[in-house]
Amino acid sequence: MARQASPEGEFKGVIGRDYRESTPWWPEAARAHEGAPNIVYIVLDDVGYAQIGCYGSDIETPNIDRLAAGGVRYSNFHTTALCSPTRSCLLTGRNHHSNGMASIIEIAAGFPGYNSRIPKSSAFMSEILLQQGYATYAVGKWHLTPAEEMHAAAPRERWPLGRGFERYYGFMGGETNQYEPALMYDNHEVAPPKSAAEGYHLTEDLADRAIEFISDLRSVEPDKPFFLYFTPGACHAPHQAPREWIDRYRGKFDTGWDAWREEVFARQKKMGLIPEGTQLSPRPHWVRAWETLSADERRLYARMMEVFAGFLSHADYHIGRVVSFLEAMGELENTMIVLISDNGASAEGGPHGSINEGLFFNAQPETVEANLPKIDELGGPTTYNHYSWGWAWAGNTPLKRWKRETHEGGVTDPLIVHWPKGIEARGGVRQQYAHAVDVLPTVLELIGIERPAQLNGVTLAPVEGTSFAHTIEDAAAPTKHDTQYYEMMGSRAIYHQGWKAVTFHPIAGVAYDGSDWKRPFDEDVWELYHVAQDFSECSDLATEHPQKLREMIDRWWAEAGKYNVLPLDNRGMGRGGGGGMGRDRRRKRYVYYPGGASIPEDVAVNVRNRSHCIIATAEIPQGGAEGVLLAHGSYFGGYSLYVKDGRLHYAYNFLGESELTITSSVAVPAGAVSLGFEFTSTGRMQGTGALYINGEKCAEVEIPRTIPFRISLAGEGLCCGWDSGLPVTRDYEAPFRFTGSIRHVVVDVSGEPFRDAAAEQRIAMAQQ
Repeated sequence: MARQASPEGEFKGVIGRDYRESTPWWPEAARAHEGAPNIVYIVLDDVGYAQIGCYGSDIETPNIDRLAAGGVRYSNFHTTALCSPTRSCLLTGRNHHSNGMASIIEIAAGFPGYNSRIPKSSAFMSEILLQQGYATYAVGKWHLTPAEEMHAAAPRERWPLGRGFERYYGFMGGETNQYEPALMYDNHEVAPPKSAAEGYHLTEDLADRAIEFISDLRSVEPDKPFFLYFTPGACHAPHQAPREWIDRYRGKFDTGWDAWREEVFARQKKMGLIPEGTQLSPRPHWVRAWETLSADERRLYARMMEVFAGFLSHADYHIGRVVSFLEAMGELENTMIVLISDNGASAEGGPHGSINEGLFFNAQPETVEANLPKIDELGGPTTYNHYSWGWAWAGNTPLKRWKRETHEGGVTDPLIVHWPKGIEARGGVRQQYAHAVDVLPTVLELIGIERPAQLNGVTLAPVEGTSFAHTIEDAAAPTKHDTQYYEMMGSRAIYHQGWKAVTFHPIAGVAYDGSDWKRPFDEDVWELYHVAQDFSECSDLATEHPQKLREMIDRWWAEAGKYNVLPLDNRGMGRGGGGGMGRDRRRKRYVYYPGGASIPEDVAVNVRNRSHCIIATAEIPQGGAEGVLLAHGSYFGGYSLYVKDGRLHYAYNFLGESELTITSSVAVPAGAVSLGFEFTSTGRMQGTGALYINGEKCAEVEIPRTIPFRISLAGEGLCCGWDSGLPVTRDYEAPFRFTGSIRHVVVDVSGEPFRDAAAEQRIAMAQQ
């Protein structure tokens, strides 16, 4: 039996006048029941239904395949179509709108289903298990804290350690650079343990840390079970992996996405993964046929897929390291491993793919001709790449569409459950309908723990998922999950007893299929599928069964009212929340002090395309000083004010395409000094820049192009006195800390910031 902790303040001893007349008593700590299993959640990112080996892919994932062979895999498992929402469902057993997590945290809005604030009444699995005597660890991507609270001065109640995890190591946002990540350790920022030049890669580091946390536990508590939430950034953009992993796929995808998709579909049918009679959904008109591409396009797009495949195989290897460590400890048999992907494959690379996503999300076009010279750098630290959307479409074989959308390609994902001691089934496929909200009640049922009615003084809202534990040993058992609504950025769907109604509504500013994203929601056309017989949504029965469709649409509205889905909103950044929720837009003066943590872009000063000045008050020792005064970004885009070789410099990096550097005409003197830069906007995305030393202008230059919408995609924040991660300019190596003394750096912003809500929306949607 599990042992509950003694209530706070309880004392069962005797207190007399002195110790001779008294009886001591020690409160009991919570302890899990004898033989309680370890639990490991592994959450892959942007990995499509057909991209893992045991789901039909030829990408090598032997360690994940081993888990499937030793357990069961679900072929009809569903998510929300996006990362933060799915992860909130997985950890709470409640729907994403019930958790306030309608979309990613960066585009929150002031409505109950949209505020990105998961309520305490939605208990996390970590909080439940902590009370049951488990150790609880989170390693990897988080993306469940409101954007305005992901900085050093923020409250921590919605950080991992505020939601039941005892230790955390990873990155807080939706994505990060695999070679120079923005890392957090528990509640504070840390630097990676080594550099890219020394062989650093984030996935390896995360696996190391997961193993370390378990080792630390076992060194003291040999029998205490643990819950590990292991969430590497693979395979979200940027697609980055060691060259040797990428090169093993050279030439593998030269036949293109059409042929690859046919081959995957044949394997899926042969392994019994998909229902008999499933059709391969047709190629949509916005994805070009491979045979129509030029030779250069084929060469570039094939290499982009080689990078993705290497990234996934590399992640599989490090997942295998964690699994092998459990096996070497003799604990794999009694560890329940649940592996999922959080949504369908991602199409955010667009039709051509990208070598630097910062270009696409700042509305700067990329061409095959411009990208080809960097083809051999793809996957390395000098590129920030994503594959063409043709590969995303193929990655969801045999399904329609992709991530962010409520057709099956966006919401159908791998699920593997592996627990040798507790599950007899080996290698089976389960075709029962299931959803991310079902995982928590399933795991709790399997390990014999009841979700409490109250936790830490808070009355819990009911679980909204349904356990599928009964299906694990019985492939013929019916699902108990009869109804599930979907909504993501205006697209909607409803599943009910084998039927599905679905409608696509474009996201503001990204109507890639030619549809009108401004159209009213009541003009959306609904489709109807009998998905129990038509898994890939190939036969629209809306005209044939209008009454059934009407019933399904009415049911969707009922579910929407029940779960905080309304109001419908496809505006993205236009909701008014993301991309600066924590920044007071009326503020004109920012003061920064040297050292400490970097400041995320969402709460840092916004200098983009507005007149502003940066003034550093510093002390220069005799003999001079050098280093960064203020920097924001990386060599994929940003700016830096710094001192080098006795001169003041300002570098402006336009999205990795060009770098402009201004250098003072006079030397920086010793003693107390004022070092400044002033930008004067002269039009849309352009202006003049001038340097000042002690108030005297000492250089001026035209800046023909400035970054319009987003400086950092990977979490490189604003830094005072140093430069984090990959440096803004190649003129120095990070961190290039200032060797003099900085009193403070003041940034005054006088001009109104340029805003384009539709473009800002595209930026946020790249980061989930």
